[in-house]
Amino acid sequence: MPRLQCIANRGVSAYDEGMSSPPKDDDDASRAEIGIVCALPLEMSEFLGRCERVRKYTGGHFQFRGGLYDGIRIVVAESGTGRQRARRAAQALVDAHHPNWVLSCGFGGALQPQVSVGQIVVADRLLSLDRPPVQIDLKTPSDPEHGLHVGSILTIDQIVRTIAEKKSLAEQTGALCCDMESHAVAEFCRDAGLRSLAIRAITDDLSRDLPPEVLSVFGSTGAVRMGAVVGALWKRPSSYQDLWHLRETAVLAATKLADFLDGIVHQLVATGTSTSRSLSERS
Repeated sequence: MPRLQCIANRGVSAYDEGMSSPPKDDDDASRAEIGIVCALPLEMSEFLGRCERVRKYTGGHFQFRGGLYDGIRIVVAESGTGRQRARRAAQALVDAHHPNWVLSCGFGGALQPQVSVGQIVVADRLLSLDRPPVQIDLKTPSDPEHGLHVGSILTIDQIVRTIAEKKSLAEQTGALCCDMESHAVAEFCRDAGLRSLAIRAITDDLSRDLPPEVLSVFGSTGAVRMGAVVGALWKRPSSYQDLWHLRETAVLAATKLADFLDGIVHQLVATGTSTSRSLSERS
């Protein structure tokens, strides 16, 4: 997986000017080096499976999972889908764990033909149809040969199901992919003076429409509604294949996301003391 060369949230704090990061209380077991906001448990399940001493608790109406990745404390807040939930989860995560980095991680739908299922999109700009963009100072090129794309991510309020809808959004915005949370997390981090990244693993691309049942199967929080699944199978038995394919692509995306995080977690922690040098200089 390609290495990120330089990561910083533009204008987020004085620490970007080469000053040391805030003092860390090593005795504070609640403090995390990296905080992650995701919508669904499945999105981070593979990565958390690679962590040690993972614990779960509920706080501020959200479920948290935390553990150690090669000695680095990681905390994940599961927000459910949507911008408002994501922003509140980011606030709860920061209030409880004071991470040096906040990542919005999870699944995304490709808007451009060169972005395929299982590939990774990292945002250098977060877009919304009704709010100003948030810029991320990310000095690393795309590497499509290895499944990495760097560019704009569009956050919207609903699942984009059809190829036609995706093409329309691509023409409007030029975004590489879409999700339902990242802009809100980035906006919160910018306002709070926190370093942030948005990383999306692609679960659906321009090769096929999502099944119509996807709109009813996933509830307002993103949780699977089993009653809707049963109803979908009753009305259209062939929807089983479509929903199973969606499950398979989600599992693949979760694995690819974990692989990518494997490659950058140590780099992010290294920038906790200074962002004045590129990460490639640290290797």
